[in-house]
Amino acid sequence: MFCGATVVLAGTLTAVPANASASHSTNTVQAAAAKVTWKKCATADYPTLQCASVRVPLNYAKPSGKKITLALSRVPHTAKKYQGPLLVNPGGPGGSGLTLAGFVASSLPKKVAAQYDVIGFDPRGVGKSTPALDCKPGYFNPVRPDSVPSTSAIEKANLKRAQSFAKACGSKYKDVLPYINTISAVKDLDSIRKALGAKKINYFGYSYGTYLGAVYAKLYPERVRRLVLDSIVDPTGVWYEDNLDQDYAFDKRHKALMAWIAKHNSTYKLGTDPAKIEAKWYAMRAELAKKPVGGRVKVGASELEDTFTPGGYYNGYWPFLAKAFAAYVGDKNADPLVEAYQNFAAVDASGDNGYSIYTSVQCRDASWPRDWKKWTKDNWAVYKKAPFMTWNNAWYNAPCAFWPTKSLKPVNVANSKLPPVLLFQATDDAATPYQGGVTLHKLLKKSSLVVEQGGGNHGITLSGNTCLDKYLATYLDKGKVPRGSGKVDAVCKKLPDPKPQAAQQNSAQSTLSTAPGAAATGGDTLHGILGFRG
Repeated sequence: MFCGATVVLAGTLTAVPANASASHSTNTVQAAAAKVTWKKCATADYPTLQCASVRVPLNYAKPSGKKITLALSRVPHTAKKYQGPLLVNPGGPGGSGLTLAGFVASSLPKKVAAQYDVIGFDPRGVGKSTPALDCKPGYFNPVRPDSVPSTSAIEKANLKRAQSFAKACGSKYKDVLPYINTISAVKDLDSIRKALGAKKINYFGYSYGTYLGAVYAKLYPERVRRLVLDSIVDPTGVWYEDNLDQDYAFDKRHKALMAWIAKHNSTYKLGTDPAKIEAKWYAMRAELAKKPVGGRVKVGASELEDTFTPGGYYNGYWPFLAKAFAAYVGDKNADPLVEAYQNFAAVDASGDNGYSIYTSVQCRDASWPRDWKKWTKDNWAVYKKAPFMTWNNAWYNAPCAFWPTKSLKPVNVANSKLPPVLLFQATDDAATPYQGGVTLHKLLKKSSLVVEQGGGNHGITLSGNTCLDKYLATYLDKGKVPRGSGKVDAVCKKLPDPKPQAAQQNSAQSTLSTAPGAAATGGDTLHGILGFRG
């Protein structure tokens, strides 16, 4: 659970090697030969954003064979001191990075952002890249079967869905699926580097983007200039074990939400005992399993889990989730719950595309159990200790049990050939549990680990924590990383939890906006871009 033609775009600026020195003037930089041509694609929030595309081989073993197209975005550098391209990725797999370029460029200190061409991209198969995969439109349309397979009929219904999705992908994209994987995406990164005319790249990835970056660094260590990884995938557990580990962490984070609601009983009136509030939540789930609520859009038990899962990624959503929960339990009013589902969990065409890439990458990257009995045994064992998301997550990944392509071997990302690397990890992150950051820190010899103590959000830099952002800015500006004497190199305090007053807004939609001015904090904006499930 982690979401053409050759360049024909008219443009202006050209790219230069990533190791350009501070003495290079902008004029000298622009004299370099152009391989990517950019056109303006400005938005109100990102007025200097540019767009382009590059063609790359579908199969890198046959470089002159069939080509696919990658969509790129850029906020160009403006300073005389130019430090090369900074490629950014929001995770997934399946996340679009085009908007992230604008966000990162506008969120970094102006002095730092001005030194980089901030480059966003849609990975192969994603968004505006072509072909964009959509294996089975409407796969998540409500109401789905209950995620908890308490009867054989429910289990069979869920299995049928998973099998049908895998079959649809294999039928629709037979010639493409073998090449939708992390290694191919990493080779795409290097194709982008070449197209930009850069000898080295700077890279900044969130979530799955940390694994993408680590694999790139393993395959091309000499081409990495600076590497920032935020909310880190455990590279030793891809992907079956990592998903099981998530279940425990999400359950803990769900309990944190219950405790927060208890703390604000004067607002939500659900009680002051977190355990009793959690019992009310599961009672609500049981009711929705029997009788979904809503009109044209309905919410059943699985949709309820989908709605509350984003709260595990970002506590900025807690006030809206608590409001919906309280309205259902206290006032028998399901309207806020349906609204929350529509805002936080309903899957549109973009979501269908993201899920198609998610499964295509994860199912291909590593081996998954093909015997469903193994899934059953493991997930029931986890469910007994961590019921909140276990089976929902299992079914999200279940197509991998039936995937039509053979699996690759995970990449051992251990690396002693890199320059200093900067890692960020929150101790209570649910989507990428803390151990992943610790593990990667050990595997990357020259890495420094900055920890947000007590933080539970997924994606922690450029979210309002000035302590974290100072380390990020210093590294991108000067290449300096903190060095500690223990297992962790620096510690920052977490941001305060949100206040319930935010729930008095009429809609949670503002928290999903990707516009910097439309959301209350950088965290709201970032998490609208990063999305969920990855």
